[in-house]
Amino acid sequence: MVLALGGISADAHVCAHDEDPRDGWWEGIVGSGRAIDPRGVRVLGVDYLDAGVRADGRPAGIVTTHDQADAIARTLDLRGIEAVSAIVGASYGGMVALSFAERFPERVERLVVIGAADFSDTRATAWRIIQRRTVELGLETGRAHDAIMIARALAMTTYRSREELERRFQGEPVLSANDAAFPVESYLRHNGERFADRFTAAHFLALSLSSDLHRVEPKRIVTPTTLVAEEGDLLVPREQLEQLARALAGPSELVDLRSDHGHDAFLTEPERLGAILDHALFTVAQP
Repeated sequence: MVLALGGISADAHVCAHDEDPRDGWWEGIVGSGRAIDPRGVRVLGVDYLDAGVRADGRPAGIVTTHDQADAIARTLDLRGIEAVSAIVGASYGGMVALSFAERFPERVERLVVIGAADFSDTRATAWRIIQRRTVELGLETGRAHDAIMIARALAMTTYRSREELERRFQGEPVLSANDAAFPVESYLRHNGERFADRFTAAHFLALSLSSDLHRVEPKRIVTPTTLVAEEGDLLVPREQLEQLARALAGPSELVDLRSDHGHDAFLTEPERLGAILDHALFTVAQP
């Protein structure tokens, strides 16, 4: 069994299947004939914990990546699964994968961690703080939906590389009497609205904070691990993954995913990431 974990917007519906033909969040990687093929391996996805919600719309508590790992372990117990052959985690899912391997080393045979490290980079935390404060202001003023939209729009500027944004959104702004609409603006608005329509303020705030609270001790992780550095990733610099690769107690390798899509390359580069997964999951021998 392979456990597939994505970013904070991912859920248990990883790919389309007979019982639910809707597209999943990782259709480019998981599916018939793809890098992770459910015809040959069982695939499990999960919904992340979010700590619940208070009357004022804020989270009812704090949830950590270790809490997510504990919840996954309980899910495996309920299904009678002692261990998984691999966890493939990207972004927040990569943090959870590392936390699971630290806490339950006997329950996972190998890890593939994409765009995630053992702690949050300070600049990434700074960006997420601004997003959370925006959403909190929205709750205080009765405009939570608009605030979530703005926070997600800001997040999109950190998920994508400078090169991609320059390539896609060059052009002159459209001027009005006292403002201007820039080519990138509709892209940010679209992604912000789509996210705000799906997620509550409490869910976003809980998982955003969880990302910044994430900490694991690399010397406690003995599971063979492939770390994937996404080219142009603003949130998880390659140097951070180099340090993690050296600090892990178990066998590790660091590979590069070429892309101009930055942190979101795990969603936009199925062929290149698929080749990496094929090597990491099915070629590299266990020690």
